[in-house]
Amino acid sequence: MIVCVAEKPSVGAYIANVLGASQRKDGYFEGNGYQVTWTFGHLCALLDPQEYTEQWKAWSLSSLPMIPQRFSIKVHGDSGVHKQFNVIKSLINQADEVINCGDAGQEGELIQRWVYQQAGCKCPVKRLWVNSLTEEAIREGFRTLKDQSEYQHLYEAGMMRAIGDWLLGMNATRAYTIRYARGSGKNRQVLSVGRVQTPTLALVVKRQAEIEHFVPRTYWELKTKYRDTLFNAQIPVEEGEYAITSEEQGQALVDSIKDLPLTITSVEKKKGLEYAPKLYDLTSLQVDCNRKYSFSADQTLQLIQSLYEKRVTTYPRVDTTYLSDDIYPKVPGTLAGIKDYFPQVAPLLGAKLPKSKKVFDNKKVTDHHAIIPTGQRPEALTADEKKVYDLVALHFIAVFYPECEVSNTTVLAKAGEIDFKVTGREVLKPGWRAVFDKGQGDNTQNTKENADETENAENAEEANSLPAFTKGESGPHEPVLKEKTTTPPKYYTEATLLRAMETAGKTVENEELREAMKENGIGRPSTRAAIIEKLYQRKYIQKQGKSLRATEVGIDLIHTIISPLLKSAELTGLWEKKLREYAAQDFLTELKEMTSGVVKDVKTNKAGMLCPVCRQGYIIRGNTRYGCSRWKEGCLYAEPFNP
Repeated sequence: MIVCVAEKPSVGAYIANVLGASQRKDGYFEGNGYQVTWTFGHLCALLDPQEYTEQWKAWSLSSLPMIPQRFSIKVHGDSGVHKQFNVIKSLINQADEVINCGDAGQEGELIQRWVYQQAGCKCPVKRLWVNSLTEEAIREGFRTLKDQSEYQHLYEAGMMRAIGDWLLGMNATRAYTIRYARGSGKNRQVLSVGRVQTPTLALVVKRQAEIEHFVPRTYWELKTKYRDTLFNAQIPVEEGEYAITSEEQGQALVDSIKDLPLTITSVEKKKGLEYAPKLYDLTSLQVDCNRKYSFSADQTLQLIQSLYEKRVTTYPRVDTTYLSDDIYPKVPGTLAGIKDYFPQVAPLLGAKLPKSKKVFDNKKVTDHHAIIPTGQRPEALTADEKKVYDLVALHFIAVFYPECEVSNTTVLAKAGEIDFKVTGREVLKPGWRAVFDKGQGDNTQNTKENADETENAENAEEANSLPAFTKGESGPHEPVLKEKTTTPPKYYTEATLLRAMETAGKTVENEELREAMKENGIGRPSTRAAIIEKLYQRKYIQKQGKSLRATEVGIDLIHTIISPLLKSAELTGLWEKKLREYAAQDFLTELKEMTSGVVKDVKTNKAGMLCPVCRQGYIIRGNTRYGCSRWKEGCLYAEPFNP
């Protein structure tokens, strides 16, 4: 008998239907030589500290670091979970072959492997790897089953990530809670520290501090109006400085040119192409859904997961915006399948479709390709599911349309000694923009208040076309001096926080550069939403409108943590990269060293302890010395430290 293990009951039921396993049993389906069963998410997990040794049951600094000689797993959950595990174990122990039909990703591979280990699986294991749950994809997947060993790298990376989370999370949480948490016993506040959670929180806290400590600067801009067009003064300045820093200075410039004519010195027109927005990976889909519909990252993940299980979109937990070459021959069929729902498909039917490297690139696709429609009829979708589906489908359609042709115009002018400039853009042929025209399923248009956050070209606010200027023309103009004030950075939204996690805290607007930085991002596309949800649940952050604000508890936690590794998105991103590149044993050795270092930092740092002099304040750490928090009240405690 061949035993298939799916990721959840609904997927198991569909696979069973495709395979002809139609007899419903307790916890599985049977028939046609197959038994199809399923897990419930994380059926197995690493042991808790006290399950390794009784010495780790009590929280104490002396027991840290906790580093097991060998990590072990257990069945994790209630009686229903244990019952289903026993069903899986019984089937596997009698099987001739097992087929891993779990979620086709790193986390799914780990979940399944741990179940097989715990069940004592001895028979050969094959791997079903599909990009969608359509009947065609599943049948093709069963025809091309791979040996489990081909996915060993995924399992090892997932296992090292889980062990890393256990080592740093368990040890750092206990160390910081014991040393710095308020209260005692059952009333003691737990300071939860996590490998990805903490640097993500640090991003929010840092941005909030930048905003709160921001000192606005006033400056002035000189513009002039000529033929109903506003030209901007081009006054050379050093980087980070402003050309006009006082009203008197600005008014003097106005007075020097107001009676002089403005002369057009150059008119330059260049034709250009704008490419369609990239296909979606999970993060970019979450970003757009948050901006357009205020969906949380977790809500978007649930919606696109539902669309995947309804077989209308492909596998969602992906980190690439590209398709592999083998998808190209299937595109006409996919488009034909959705033509009744999107009139924009009509011009593409029967036409030779372009095969651009901006869309198809095997080198940019590893485990899965970008999220696209499957071509199945999108029926029985909820209103929110339809919004997400339309975004995915319209982006897919748009990449096969021609480029948008534009004309960019730059006009230079001069009044007295001051140079002026204005730019304009005119759409000559809309190309792919026609896909997003209003009235044709337009779910991609941003409101003006969100324009500063736009990233895809279809969201950009178009520049106005300019009058027909001629080089050498001249005439009167109206200089205007405008007072401006610098503004602080914006609070993170879920959309911008997801982008920051993807690029290890760096602000990157360019799509190509952002794509290249993904390998250094923190977290995985599939887990970032859960990390943000965890920060909400632990009351480290809260939402005000669409803005994310760190709570007092969250701010205190970040200020308390002294280890740069735990707070730095960039360092954590580099760790993620190492995790993919190192041999498992080498990485485990480095993990243990990191954990020991974090614990040592806490044990040897005096910050947070009761002041030994006044017995009222707490020790705080400066650049070179420890001191008492009550130094303003006259406490003289101070001592140097060795950084």
